[in-house]
Parts: sequence; C-alpha cells; structure tokens
Amino acid sequence: MPTLLHLDTSADPVASTSRRITAAFAQAWLDADPANTVVYRDLHATPPPHLPDSALHWAPALRLDREQPDPAAVAVQDELIGELMAADAVVIGVPMYHWNMPSTLKAWIDHIHVLGVTASFAGSAKPLEGRPVALISSSGAQYGPGTPSEGWDKGIPALELVLGSSLGMAVSSLACELTLASRIPAMAPLKERSEANLAGALHSAGELAVMFHAQVAY
Repeated sequence: MPTLLHLDTSADPVASTSRRITAAFAQAWLDADPANTVVYRDLHATPPPHLPDSALHWAPALRLDREQPDPAAVAVQDELIGELMAADAVVIGVPMYHWNMPSTLKAWIDHIHVLGVTASFAGSAKPLEGRPVALISSSGAQYGPGTPSEGWDKGIPALELVLGSSLGMAVSSLACELTLASRIPAMAPLKERSEANLAGALHSAGELAVMFHAQVAY
C-alpha cells in the first residue's frame, strides 16, 4: 500500500495557504486508492530540534572515534529518516518566511540529509533516488520570472538542491503567490488574481498527487 509522507511547516494552523494546498494533495492521494495511507507530521506543532551535534551529518561508520552523539539525538534523527525512507512519495508545505523556508523545515533537512545514509558518500547508493517529492510553496507577493522580486526566493532552490541534486529525489514544485492580497490594503487590486492562484494551486495539487500515485502504485 503506497504511503505518502505529508509535512506541514506553516506557523498559522488556521488560515495557512500552504496547509490548505498540502491537505488537498493528501486527500487526492487517499482518493486515488482506498489502500493508500498518509503519515502526517506537523513540523511547526512538533518542531525537530536544531541539529545538536555535527557528527549527525555522517553515517555511524563514517564518524570519527571522538564523535559520539547523544543517543537521544540519534533516536530523533533515526525517527525522521525512518519516516522519509518508508514513504513512497512526499509532500511538503513551504511557506515563505523572510524569503526562505521556515526554520523548522531547515532543522528537518539537517536531520535527514546524512552522508552515507540518505546522501551518497564516496560513490555509495542514494536510497531515495527517483522518489517523488512535491514542494508546495506559498508567498505573500510575487517572485516568479519577470517580476521585480525574481530570485528573492531562497527556500525552494535550496530544497531542490538538497532533495533533488543531493538525495536524488524527483522534485516537483508548485507555487501559490499573492496570499496577502486580502490582508494588505495596497494589494487589494490583486485579490481576484490571488483567489485564482489559490484555485489553480488546489487543482494542480490534486493532479500532482494522482500522478505521484500512478508512479509508485504497486
């Protein structure tokens, strides 16, 4: 039975755009097959700690003799990596905070990117090679090609580098912009476009979930 790992990171549990879109993705995943399952982790409600020991960047066999991380920290890392490795597909909510990803998501990345375990070292295998992951980004303004703020988004490119280039996962990115149009008076003329962006993102998320299921169904 295919399993989806669903990660949310928004600090807004009530009106978050990224949460709404990842929920639509997860629901479409479940609707695709009654046997499908979802493992959910809210990184804001239960944030992983900042990586407490640089030794955790390395597989146990690659650590120096002096590097003996706290077993409790190892257990946290093992749990997060275990969830990721057991998932057939992943969806991650990535709201833009100060032009970057939420710090809780960065902490998760620091735990799951481990040389010799999830990342290749000296030619070792990439166990997550080809595993599909959807990055669902949301931002209050516009940062796409041709906009004055093009290139300001530092979160999605970093995630594409870590999850895609380093871990070898098959990354798909879905963006929903102008989420602050209904809140900031100066952006009121963009409210209709904002609503259209959300509707389009919700639809695309459902389609992407169905595509992921078709790729991993067995």
